[in-house]
Amino acid sequence: MKVRTIAGLAREGGVGVETVRFYQRRGLIPTPDRWSSDGTGGIRRYGEDDVRRLRFIRSAQVAGFTLDQIKELLSLDAGEDRVRARELAAERLTALDRTIADLEQARSALMRLAQACQSKDTGPCPIIATFQGEQT
Repeated sequence: MKVRTIAGLAREGGVGVETVRFYQRRGLIPTPDRWSSDGTGGIRRYGEDDVRRLRFIRSAQVAGFTLDQIKELLSLDAGEDRVRARELAAERLTALDRTIADLEQARSALMRLAQACQSKDTGPCPIIATFQGEQT
């Protein structure tokens, strides 16, 4: 079994050491005991399970799950808790749909402003005027 330090774990997971420590404080990654050959102090050693867990966290974050949701997902049994996992995914999809709708609305508004700005070269720029709260 390959073991690694916290720096090695962070590197393999594509995060910084402080991110690993943050996840440990949040209870997402267990903090292993310190290990040394003489029984004093020592350094913490992380295994493959820790790497998989860190990659799971990062993948779930990319999908937009919150750390609380990720913590719940980590606590679920892959074979027994499919209903709850689907519920969490459905909640996330609903939130993504809202975000996409908001972004599409913002894109449309900005396109209109950019076209208005391009249509004439005199007077206040509609983009700047709108962001300053002025009527165009």
